Amino acid sequence: MDTSERTAPQRRAYEAVCRIQDAICGGLEALEAEAGSTARFREDRWTRPGGGGGRTRVIEGGQVLEKGGVNVSTVFGTLSEAMQRALPGEGAHFFATGVSLVLHPKNPNAPTAHANYRYLERGDRRWFGGGADLTPHYYFAEDAAHFHDVLRAVCEAHRDVADYERFRAWCDHYFYIRHRGEHRGVGGIFFDYEYVEDEAGFDRRLAFVEAAGLAFREAYEPILRRRKDLPYGDRERTWQLQRRGRYAEFNLVYDRGTVFGLKTGGRIESILMSLPPLCRWDYDVHPEPGSREAKLLEVLRRPVPEGPFPG
Repeated sequence: MDTSERTAPQRRAYEAVCRIQDAICGGLEALEAEAGSTARFREDRWTRPGGGGGRTRVIEGGQVLEKGGVNVSTVFGTLSEAMQRALPGEGAHFFATGVSLVLHPKNPNAPTAHANYRYLERGDRRWFGGGADLTPHYYFAEDAAHFHDVLRAVCEAHRDVADYERFRAWCDHYFYIRHRGEHRGVGGIFFDYEYVEDEAGFDRRLAFVEAAGLAFREAYEPILRRRKDLPYGDRERTWQLQRRGRYAEFNLVYDRGTVFGLKTGGRIESILMSLPPLCRWDYDVHPEPGSREAKLLEVLRRPVPEGPFPG
């Protein structure tokens, strides 16, 4: 991205998401190297007709990650009439920059993870959004607790702009597969339309977003280390692929980032990077009562928090 014509807030937001991308990719490549894998991120730089572009980084076929992507994009230009109706603010011009990642581990005992942090402008409206969440195929209470503990600590360090309990409930509300009656995973934090009213507010919110993005390594890497070498067989692999089917359903039906990318002319390979390399849709699957698979569904079928949640 050529930042020479961007405003200072736009440049700062872009630089922050790039730092998040660099840190997370570096940590994951180190994990692959520790496992004896030569898998590394491939980077594609792309431009968007109409304004902007990004750098997509994808890793495949590792000992730890079957597939993962950590993308940065900065797009701007003219909104379609449909997107003008959907987004806050006035006018047809918009600017958006963010980092988005999805990681699909090889071992079924290791959870899929997602994070996205973004900054948007339209007219006189400026806001931040994003979050991080954990999607296990098998439930380990200590993994969920660790992931949430790290996110809680980041929110508490920025409590003037971040409310962990509110963001946690918002995450559970958002990452819910309504047509299945299941949460996508064990949650995390999620927020959107956190408006910036002045430059001091921009500084505080940007500091939180960058801290939360950088904390993803602390939240997720210890879980990968604990689970990446656990034994598994065909049963666990089949269940992993079935649960990945649920992940694909959410991203294609409900995910705001996917919809935004498709409706603003984003790069399709980068938008659909979030989808797993393999998944299954077997007919009318019901886990054996008392099994590890059934335990996961007990957790995922917890009640959905009531709003109000913007958007």
